[in-house]
Amino acid sequence: MPVIRASEAVTHEIHGARFVSYATPDTGSKELCAWRGEIPAGTKAPAHTVNREEILHLLDGELLITLDGRADRITAGDTLIINPGATLTVENPTERTAVTWVTTSIGLTAELADGTRIVPPWAN
Repeated sequence: MPVIRASEAVTHEIHGARFVSYATPDTGSKELCAWRGEIPAGTKAPAHTVNREEILHLLDGELLITLDGRADRITAGDTLIINPGATLTVENPTERTAVTWVTTSIGLTAELADGTRIVPPWAN
């Protein structure tokens, strides 16, 4: 039984946010990836389009989410479903770090508006 201890999680940083990776093929997952996201106060990630469904659950804080042009605030306890092909922007307009738990299938990629393709190591 694979158990990933908090001390064994791998941290990645991009666009001002931290991604603390737990479930990946490297840790024994066969289909899904899962990570904790930490979005500091004042952070606004660039818009990106994803190729896989993501489920984002906000554990703590508040975020301004723009999904396919529609903006909405989410608060702790809310869950966002991001379908493949959706364009997402995540912003933390508050004064404290927001914490998320995200799950997706292995092979997630994201494309920025300028065409840059990101292959996040926490989801592959």
